[in-house]
Amino acid sequence: MFLKKLLFKLIRRYKPRSYGWFNSYSTWQEAQNQCSGYNSDAILKKVKTSTLKVKSGEAVFERDGVIYDQIYYSWPLLSQLLLAASQNNGQLSVIDFGGSLGTTFFQNRVYLQQLKKVQWSVLEQGNFVTTGQSEIAGNGLDFFYTVEEAIQNKGEHQVLLLSCVLPYIEKPYELLDYLLKFSFEYIILESTYYNYQPYDRICIQKVDPVAYDASYPCWLLDYEKVKTIFLNDYTVLTEYETGIHFYLDGERVEYKSVIFKRKDSLQN
Repeated sequence: MFLKKLLFKLIRRYKPRSYGWFNSYSTWQEAQNQCSGYNSDAILKKVKTSTLKVKSGEAVFERDGVIYDQIYYSWPLLSQLLLAASQNNGQLSVIDFGGSLGTTFFQNRVYLQQLKKVQWSVLEQGNFVTTGQSEIAGNGLDFFYTVEEAIQNKGEHQVLLLSCVLPYIEKPYELLDYLLKFSFEYIILESTYYNYQPYDRICIQKVDPVAYDASYPCWLLDYEKVKTIFLNDYTVLTEYETGIHFYLDGERVEYKSVIFKRKDSLQN
């Protein structure tokens, strides 16, 4: 059995791959210099085309511009969103940081439509926000450039959602410090991958060309270190592995989710 596992790891480590996660870099800039980046008009065009089909009902579900013939739900995430709404008179307000053109909103809209009121504010790169505002927004879905702008236009939001966002932020801990200042009642780090070792690591991700042709630097963060950032003001409601994974250095890297609630709101 030991030899079988060792052979499996060696195959994973040395089997040639054209996409996935690669190498280790000392700085973000060093990795970025070898990447094409995410800020591409071709990527936006593909995501927009797929999202418009979902919005109109021509397609069922899209993720990263790829259309699927069924919706892949994250039931723990949806349950938490509905629970948050139930504690707020059937109303839900979400800031979806890095939410593309509303993937998660459309993924769950059959359920969200049953609520009394939904405000779903997506924060994204400038070209995505501009497109979202002009072609996608409606029925509670809006697009903003900053948290401040979203709050100014739509008021305080209950939930902060970050779906696999932190790996693609150059300074993720600075971002978290900034977001914590807004005192969201719930913070959800949804389906995010972390390093299989207890330290932060910078890699390059080459995207499966089925989605689009791109490569960019990314963090494999230390999961426990990330959690610690929240624990002064928040408590962990639940944490779990999503079942999604990939391999790096022959080791399995898991996607995890964790849901926090602000301590001073626990009685609610």
